[in-house]
Amino acid sequence: MTSNLLEEDVENILGEALDRARETLYVVDPSPAVIEAFVAVTADTEEAPDVRLLADEDVLKYVMDDFIVGSAAADLVEEGTLEMRTLVEDEDNSLLVSAEAVMALVTTGDNVGALVTEDRDFVDAVVAAYDEVWAAAEPYNLRTPAISHVRETLAAEIGEATRDDFDAVLGALETARGNGDGLDEVTISLIVAAKNDVLLYDISKWGEDVGIASKATFSRTKTYLEDVGAIDTEKVPIDVGRPRLRLKLGDGRLVGVAPEELASVTMELLAE
Repeated sequence: MTSNLLEEDVENILGEALDRARETLYVVDPSPAVIEAFVAVTADTEEAPDVRLLADEDVLKYVMDDFIVGSAAADLVEEGTLEMRTLVEDEDNSLLVSAEAVMALVTTGDNVGALVTEDRDFVDAVVAAYDEVWAAAEPYNLRTPAISHVRETLAAEIGEATRDDFDAVLGALETARGNGDGLDEVTISLIVAAKNDVLLYDISKWGEDVGIASKATFSRTKTYLEDVGAIDTEKVPIDVGRPRLRLKLGDGRLVGVAPEELASVTMELLAE
């Protein structure tokens, strides 16, 4: 083993792996924390290699269910930097594999290390082995829309102010899963829509078109947020058909707060 690495966080090691890899980097059997960190580091890398992520399907589903991670990963997929496939069998180690080096990740307390080898014969054998594993693996179907597309369409179809509030709320969260672990993307969309007096029809149609959730999911979430007092609605007559509903903030604690504080205040309301 040569050039072993010891760092206080895994991001530095992942950055080193990306810098070393010239063409393709396999990320093999990573933990949820490593996948989250890898998506963030890769998104911030200007000239990343082609990343091939091989992971357990349940692990991928859990990590990508976080809208923050899933939407960033979707951007990388769309630009051709990231591919994800599912492992059929458990691996013995979490590895970072490129034509230049093989790194085995080792976590020890507060530190994380990478045992590194650049031995040509060994590296070539490992790359060849994972070329075969990759060819046999099933692609992972990521359903989360790319965050760049979400932001672009939200600004164009709903308004830049709503897009800015959406960014602020998302930026204030560590995770965006819902169920007590941050706010999910539908709740965030409805809260920022209510802050900007957007019609329920408009935000739910945008959400369905962009791939966040169905109109039915938006409607159910709207009803729940109304029941807990987070949002309110008022009827807006239209020329033909039933009146549409304009979303409003329902609790005085949400009115007038800075956009980045909407997340914490909304979570407090939902926890009551």
